[in-house]
Amino acid sequence: MTRLNVNPTRMELRRLKARLKTAVRGHKLLKDKSDEMIRQFMVYARKNKQLRMETEAALSDALKGFMLARAVSDDQVIEEAVAMPASFVEAEVSTKSVMSVEVPSIKIKERKAQDMFPYSFSSVTAELDDSIVTLNGVVAKMVELAEVEKTCNMLADEIEKNRRRVNALEYVMIPELEETIKYISMKLEEQERSNVVRLMKVKDMIQSRD
Repeated sequence: MTRLNVNPTRMELRRLKARLKTAVRGHKLLKDKSDEMIRQFMVYARKNKQLRMETEAALSDALKGFMLARAVSDDQVIEEAVAMPASFVEAEVSTKSVMSVEVPSIKIKERKAQDMFPYSFSSVTAELDDSIVTLNGVVAKMVELAEVEKTCNMLADEIEKNRRRVNALEYVMIPELEETIKYISMKLEEQERSNVVRLMKVKDMIQSRD
């Protein structure tokens, strides 16, 4: 077990004991923070999984609709039908704190176009209409998914950093301090015994003169 290279004095012993007390307290705080961050991460991870499933299902439905529309309609007709946006989206990006980690917070403002279907209904199929409605409805969910996924990644990075700090305290700093305190205490006890022996010898010498 390694120890710090310090002078074995009582002042140094008091200083190291104070450092050890602080390190132990810090280790507990970091461990508690790590446990709570993992709990928060699991909440966001479950939400991320649910949002991804819902988003992928909606996009899959929309793709099927487009494929069916392309099967019965001319490609140029399809391209012209989707050339005009059904809605306009503005994103307001800010941050919020999750366990002292600044994560993104995205709010969207959606403005519908004057005509959600800016094309002639006679030129396209109902499947295309359904696909456009589905895609229009999934935009907010895609934005939320991006926000939650980024939050998961940032929390995972912070959990890893916190884990390294906890391990550094638990397996390096605290053992080194404990070993050094033990060493200094042993040295001070040896000095105390030597002083006692020396005093007894001096006492014996004085008594022998009498």
